[in-house]
Amino acid sequence: MLKQVHNKLFARGSDKILPALYMLRKGLHCGQPRLAPRSFFGVEDFLDDNNSRPYTYQKEKKSKNPNKHVSFKQRTVAYMEPFTLDVFISKRFVSASITHRVTSKQVAVAGTNSKDIKAALKSRSDIPACLSVGKILSERAREADVYTASYTPRDRDKFEGKIRAVVQSLIDNGIDIKVYLD
Repeated sequence: MLKQVHNKLFARGSDKILPALYMLRKGLHCGQPRLAPRSFFGVEDFLDDNNSRPYTYQKEKKSKNPNKHVSFKQRTVAYMEPFTLDVFISKRFVSASITHRVTSKQVAVAGTNSKDIKAALKSRSDIPACLSVGKILSERAREADVYTASYTPRDRDKFEGKIRAVVQSLIDNGIDIKVYLD
């Protein structure tokens, strides 16, 4: 069959060869037309129930009770307390930021990895470093007209030691922080 197609193509002229060969290569697979493109490994991608995303993506969580009442506080807390404090402490450095909840923009950021703080500190992860991060963050927040923020510790964090030092330094330097402990 291929010889017949090849002879017909060469009989017509060379300008028709490339599109016809391309069509043959794309449309035929082992003598049978392929109905769908195949993946790299030769197996079609598995899709979820909606057939919209590959199965590796995490499906969105559905509420057990879709008619559940959302309280007034849950609906308005993002607007009544629009700024949140985020503190990250690792073995090597400390960083903290104040973020606007609704727009997800960082208003003020301070960390011991920045050039202005790094040179002045003996260690980048001890209590004096946490106090200096809190002081600089409060100065930058006041420049952005932010005077209140809320802080909820992560599940693995305890509100003591270095985290408490950052929050206390912010409070001492004029930023009102509401701490929500569960």
